[in-house]
Amino acid sequence: MAESTSIPATPEEAVAGGLGSQGLLAAYATMALARTVDERCLTLQRQGRIGFYVPMQGQEAAQVGCALALAKEDWIFPAYRELGVALVRGIPVRTLLDQFIGSSADELKGRQMPNHYGYRRFNFVTASSPVGTQISQAVGAAMAAQRRQDAIVTATFFGDGTTSSNDFHAGLNFAGVFRTPTIFFCQNNQWAISMPRERQTRSATLAEKAGAYGFPGVVVDGTDVHAVYRVVADARKRALAGEGPTLVEAQVYRLGPHSTSDDPRRYRTDAELAEWKERDPLARLKHQLRERGLLDDEADARVWATAKEAVGRALAEAETQPPVDPMTLFDDTFESRTPQLEAERAEFAELLKAGVLRP
Repeated sequence: MAESTSIPATPEEAVAGGLGSQGLLAAYATMALARTVDERCLTLQRQGRIGFYVPMQGQEAAQVGCALALAKEDWIFPAYRELGVALVRGIPVRTLLDQFIGSSADELKGRQMPNHYGYRRFNFVTASSPVGTQISQAVGAAMAAQRRQDAIVTATFFGDGTTSSNDFHAGLNFAGVFRTPTIFFCQNNQWAISMPRERQTRSATLAEKAGAYGFPGVVVDGTDVHAVYRVVADARKRALAGEGPTLVEAQVYRLGPHSTSDDPRRYRTDAELAEWKERDPLARLKHQLRERGLLDDEADARVWATAKEAVGRALAEAETQPPVDPMTLFDDTFESRTPQLEAERAEFAELLKAGVLRP
């Protein structure tokens, strides 16, 4: 039976595992950009400029460290909070904002909820709201990669609450039986909306659940980008060697609400929040970079100024785009529209023209 292993977060070991000075600086810049986008989008939703948003403050190191340990050929199966992963993958801020706004520039044509994006060219599968569905999909894609002999892994992201879903157990069981090259990345942010971690399960860790399905589970300090990178790099190496999947439990904390529809003040204490803020992943990495002589006040200010300028520019461009053309409603279901669909499209166009329907 596989064991659940607790990995100590030691920067020296992690750097030895491959993240180097330039990699750490790049990770910090990406984490700062993620925090900047996150804060701006929360404000945009409160102002009514986007309809919905799922924040990820406090989870930057877990996401960026994990994504940096993956190859661009690997496939990402996100939940709906993986902004840091998206930025590492190279998805432009402007592209993300176009989706959040839902304008004509949105590559998904406004068909997904804000914050539920996906892009084939980045091997980033479209997110969906149902909890856990991405887990089974990631395992299926990994099985296909095995049969095609593609040297890739699939990585799927989810929270602690998802470990109570059917897809979690079905997905892990298939992965264990078929030894798929899959990394299950659980961001245990201590709360499944208002459900605390201790009400989810009596297991000492979430990672140990992997043992029931015959593969390793690893607990890692998700506020330490070094440790996360090393654990995921090891999991990827195992997967490509044919040794099967790994379940990673990254211990993090959601500093903000579950979504813009949530008020965390109703179920958690200020003392708990203050305790976790002491482990803010950005402050932690900043301190480590300063200790190594890699970052000073001037360089740090440039990192944040660059992030704010990039987000401001992308937002200004995104908000100038016209709304989605409602006629695109009839596109993409078939390679070419059927006669019935053409008739419905023509009728829809007449209703728009007559003002009976409004875009």
